[in-house]
Amino acid sequence: MLQSPKTVALLQLVRFDKPIGTLLLLWPTLWALWIAADGVPDWPLLLIFVAGTFLMRSAGCIVNDLADRHLDGSVLRTRERPLVTGRASVREARVLFVVLCLLSFGLVLLTNTLTILLSVIGLLLAASYPFMKRYTYWPQLVLGAAFSWAIPMAFAAQLGELPAALWLLYCANLLWTMVFDTQYAMVDREDDIKIGIKSTAILFGEADRAILAVLQLLCLLALALAGLRFELGLYYFLSLVVVALLFGYHQYLTRNREREACFRAFRHNNWVGLVIFLGIALHYATTPGA
Repeated sequence: MLQSPKTVALLQLVRFDKPIGTLLLLWPTLWALWIAADGVPDWPLLLIFVAGTFLMRSAGCIVNDLADRHLDGSVLRTRERPLVTGRASVREARVLFVVLCLLSFGLVLLTNTLTILLSVIGLLLAASYPFMKRYTYWPQLVLGAAFSWAIPMAFAAQLGELPAALWLLYCANLLWTMVFDTQYAMVDREDDIKIGIKSTAILFGEADRAILAVLQLLCLLALALAGLRFELGLYYFLSLVVVALLFGYHQYLTRNREREACFRAFRHNNWVGLVIFLGIALHYATTPGA
């Protein structure tokens, strides 16, 4: 059966046709679940977090589009979004947002009290991000905090507590998110300057690639320290070598700051998350008694 134009518009509203955001949110969630469970996460929790990642990323996209609906028409990359063209209404977007949040909260209720409390903080972080770009040049920092919040939630759900070492993983993911979202913002930099939207891409200016290189190095350092604290082995540290090479490739892609190349660098970060996950999974799969 062919999809109706309205269904297509609502699916585009939640970026169903662009899963990269969901994947970038999913990988650190899986890192945390695998480490917290010593490589064997509880299957119900795994399903809850995978579904919750999709639902909350979708809800976040709706909040973002509602906040930016009067601005997106002036940006080349976003001028065809459903709320801009009128293919989806504000009321429909708000109703869908509430439905997605209720479904997500229903999943969280299947976990424990600590995870439920953490989910409230996660919702506030996710909802605040779209508005930060009006008041600060650091919205990417807020997005990093929001995208990383699944890490303590995963540890809380699996262990019922928050070991101190998880915050190294949290910091690493926050830094990584700042990197790829700045690359994303580099795509829209000229349009954003014209309409008054703030971002780290604008703040960093000509020093953007150098600052991103520093953030990438700090991310690798935090990942290495997390690996030491969680006693991860050879496969994990080999994965960090591959990540370093991927970071170098992203620097190469963005060398001329061309829109399409910056967008390619952003999308290519999916491989960073996958490689780290494979390093973690292989460690536990090959370590007896891990």
